[in-house]
Amino acid sequence: MAMRTTTHESSSRSTHLANAEIRDRLFEHLRTHHGELQRHWFDQIEVVAVDGANLSLLVTEPVRLSYLQRCCVPQFTEAACVATGRLIGVQFVGDRVAVATHPTTSLASNAVGAGTTGEALFDEQILLSPDYVFETFVVGPNNRLGHAAAQAVALKPGRAYNPFFVHGGIGMGKTHLLQAVCQEMLRRDPTTRIVYISCSTFMDVFHEAVRAGRMMEFRHRFRNVDMLVIDDIHFLSKHEQTQEEFFHTFNALYQGGRQIVLSSDAAPSEIPDLEERLVSRFNCGLVARIDRPPYETRVEILKSKAALHGIQLPDDVPAYIAARLDSNIRELEGALTRLRGLSMANGVPITLELAKQALADGRPTETVSGSSQPTIQQIIDAVTRYYDIKLSELMSKRRHKSVALPRQVCMWLARKHTRFSLEEIGGYFGGRDHTTVMHAVRTVGAKTQTDTALSGDVIRIEQSLERHNNAV
Repeated sequence: MAMRTTTHESSSRSTHLANAEIRDRLFEHLRTHHGELQRHWFDQIEVVAVDGANLSLLVTEPVRLSYLQRCCVPQFTEAACVATGRLIGVQFVGDRVAVATHPTTSLASNAVGAGTTGEALFDEQILLSPDYVFETFVVGPNNRLGHAAAQAVALKPGRAYNPFFVHGGIGMGKTHLLQAVCQEMLRRDPTTRIVYISCSTFMDVFHEAVRAGRMMEFRHRFRNVDMLVIDDIHFLSKHEQTQEEFFHTFNALYQGGRQIVLSSDAAPSEIPDLEERLVSRFNCGLVARIDRPPYETRVEILKSKAALHGIQLPDDVPAYIAARLDSNIRELEGALTRLRGLSMANGVPITLELAKQALADGRPTETVSGSSQPTIQQIIDAVTRYYDIKLSELMSKRRHKSVALPRQVCMWLARKHTRFSLEEIGGYFGGRDHTTVMHAVRTVGAKTQTDTALSGDVIRIEQSLERHNNAV
């Protein structure tokens, strides 16, 4: 008996080591050839079985499991073939026991919120992304109310804020908040019945139900839930029949104490051709606006996205990107993607110079066509070089003279050599107020008249800018 036990333990250790080796090779291939897939939580994926036809990967978190099953099978299959040296398939499973007892178990058995009756508790018309959770949402002055309200809704659905209506421009983080609410509620109670759908899909489903004479099924689907989440509700505009049906769906859920979460690109009263009774109901809960993130928030967003994808960024890189791009989060993500791609393509680490190269083709310059004027970014580069300070320091809130003076010189030069307004210049320097820029312009202007050292510094910086433009 002792011999059999020892043999069994030895075999188990051997299998574990073999699986670990396969896993290391698999993820090395993914990092090298499919870097866009890389997530920090991949470290928690485990190889649990390798048989003749399949490699089984254990993913215990349901949303991650569903995401991998629906989005990542081809890339993981390619990596598995390389890691094992043979043709083999990949299956993602959520239960180690199921693999041991039924090695070829259906992947569908691990669907998010699958109930014992076979009815999905989470009606997932829009795929939940494991990236969109509260832990990865960067909070700033532009979104603090929306974030706090979303957390309260997830904690006390139907009681905190109902409905919860969040609005803002494209790429501001609305979808992130909606998905974070869904995932937090499912984490707290996997039996929560949720429908998460886009407004356009809701309308398509409604019209199909009308044509097929299946309105009873439609109403059961959308009214017999604990939470209804609809993205881009502004698409209800001008669709009178759908507005009528949604009005009654809203009432049924609201009167039953069920949570309603909506997102839009405009406030309820600003959605054109939306019935007044719907505007009134959307406004009866909490309406939260999300604005463009300020400089400091953009820096933190870039750091958060980089950590999520396992990208190593020197401190000056997110500072540089955040100073250049200020429209929305998707633009920041696009810059990070270009930077990572350039790094991988050239086999070089990410540096500030590489970031400048990555953004060179992604954004038009600020100068007027045909003008020899320097751009604000060229002015910033010249000043940071001359005073030997980091870009992140220049953009920070620090008021020490070693940082404050170069910052004021930057603003003075930007006002003198570009056509940007005080507000626009302030936006380049961490979202500072136009009065701050005006003060900097007046201060440097006055000091250059009396301080020969500062006057010499400014002249030398302007000469370096002129040499740069002549070289270009």
